[in-house]
Amino acid sequence: MANIKSAKKRIKVINRKTARNRRVKEHLKTVLKNFENAVTEGDKNAAAEALKLAEKKLMQSAAKGTIHKNAASRKVSRLTRQFKKAFAE
Repeated sequence: MANIKSAKKRIKVINRKTARNRRVKEHLKTVLKNFENAVTEGDKNAAAEALKLAEKKLMQSAAKGTIHKNAASRKVSRLTRQFKKAFAE
């Protein structure tokens, strides 16, 4: 356990940030799973909405520093490619 006051404060701040990052990442996993389910069911409208939401949430988490911006862009690109491949007409 830390003895210095500033170190104690940093521990509290780190715990808060860690909890926030966990919540954001869990939410991202749920959003991505919803997209995957919509694609596997073949529901184009639901998949399009899920893709839009996934892109928004990924970019928001990248802006806050929860995930790296390149990782967010890569995931959006892969999701978009998966959507186009599944619903190519």
